[in-house]
Amino acid sequence: MAQAVLTISSKNYGSWSLRGWLLARLAGLEFTEKVIPLDDPAMRAEMLLLSSSMLVPSLEHQGLKVWDTLAIAEYLHEIKPEAQLLPADIKARAHCRAICGEMHSGFASLRSSLPMNLKAHFPGFKVWSRAQADIDRVLEIWKECLATYGGPYLFGKQPCMADAMYAPVVTRFLTYDVAIDKTCAAYCKRIMALPAMMEWVAEAKKEPEEIDELDAEF
Repeated sequence: MAQAVLTISSKNYGSWSLRGWLLARLAGLEFTEKVIPLDDPAMRAEMLLLSSSMLVPSLEHQGLKVWDTLAIAEYLHEIKPEAQLLPADIKARAHCRAICGEMHSGFASLRSSLPMNLKAHFPGFKVWSRAQADIDRVLEIWKECLATYGGPYLFGKQPCMADAMYAPVVTRFLTYDVAIDKTCAAYCKRIMALPAMMEWVAEAKKEPEEIDELDAEF
C-alpha cells in the first residue's frame, strides 16, 4: 500500500491538480489518489476561481500534509533529490524557481478566459487582449528557457518542476487553438507525449461530470 495520498480534483478541469499529480509522478513517488467530486461546494468555488484558497492538490506523506503546488514541489525535491525536479546548477535553479513562481501567482487573464478543459476543443477561439499578453509572456519564457538550456524540456534533457507548472498551459493552448510558433508547438507536443500526461488525459476524458460555467467561451 502506498504511504502517500494525493488529494486532487477533476482531471478534466483541475489545472492545479494536474501540476501536483505530475510533480509526484516525475519525482517517482508512490501514491494513491483521493478525488474530490465536482459537486463539493468548496471544490466548485475553487474550480470557478471564486475561492482564494488553493487547498487542492494536497499531499499526505509520512504523517505530514502539504498543500499549495509550489510547496508540494519543494517537498518532493527534498525527499526525492535524485529526480532532479530542480536543476543542479544554482543559477538555473534560481531561474526555474522564478518562472514557477510567476506561473503560481500570475497569468490571471489567461486562467479566467481559457480555463482548462481537456475534453473540449474550440477552433478559432478569439483571445482577448489581456489574455493574449499572458500568452505572449508564457511563450517568451518557453523560448528563453529552451534556447538557454538546450531543450528538449525547459531546463534541459528531462522534465522538471517548471515543465509540470506549465503543463496545464500546454493543454489550454491545444483546447483553444492558440496560434504559437514552431518552437513552442514542438515543446507542447513533447509535454503531451509524456507517459504521465497521456495517462492523465485518458483518465480526464472518462470523467462524466461537467461544469457548464467552465464550458462557456469567455
